[in-house]
Amino acid sequence: MSIATIQSDRLGANPFVVEGPIVSGSGIPGPNFALGAVAGGDREAEWVYCQLVLAAQTTLQPGQWFQWTKDYVASLLTTASAVVGQRCGVFSGAAQPPTLTGGPVGAITLAPGTYYIWLQRNGQAPSQVASATAAVVVAETTTTAGQASAPASATVGTKAIANVNFAAANQTFTANTVNGSSVLTGLAGLNAGSGPFIGAAVAGTGIAGGTTIAGISYSPNGIVQSITLSANATANGTGITVTATGVLEATLMRPFLSKVN
Repeated sequence: MSIATIQSDRLGANPFVVEGPIVSGSGIPGPNFALGAVAGGDREAEWVYCQLVLAAQTTLQPGQWFQWTKDYVASLLTTASAVVGQRCGVFSGAAQPPTLTGGPVGAITLAPGTYYIWLQRNGQAPSQVASATAAVVVAETTTTAGQASAPASATVGTKAIANVNFAAANQTFTANTVNGSSVLTGLAGLNAGSGPFIGAAVAGTGIAGGTTIAGISYSPNGIVQSITLSANATANGTGITVTATGVLEATLMRPFLSKVN
């Protein structure tokens, strides 16, 4: 995952703050940047400042796909709502979630209202992917809000997402588990910039089915120190192989919705 060095020198995941809810007359300034403003970071990363209007309580997670209009009004991407020609990108996390629930650089739950968020359009980023094949060069919309797919060939009726590809269909690394603990330690085979990412599904000996990554801790120099799972391990293990899927490392090259498949 890239680091937004123009905004902050914090290592690890994207440190942007979601701003809002903005209420007229409340005294809370907003927006704090011009819509369409661009911030940069390492790994060729670029983020665009957009408005997000939520009609209902919504949870944002790293890797969710959004599209935005020429006026930089963003919405979660689905096949039904996708507009050919509009630009798109991913929400790569935010610190200090302003309302309801969430933790630094994790999923955040927002009340209805008007918000301003930074969406990543270039560089290495997490991407929520419903399914992926060994090809990982085809990207398209799905019926699930914020989720893309990377099939072997285009699916009829979806919208093609141009200028994005994926590093691999999954990621593997090794870790130690402790029965009754949700924390993986002794990590090896990881790169902080390439994942795994919060929200990814994980599988391995001593890891219960349906478990996902709930949190990741980093050292001051950006090395992954530990991973917190959504469920406790069911056995002790040393150097077990863990496979992460569902949130993949993507390379974004200013993607846009190119056509109807």
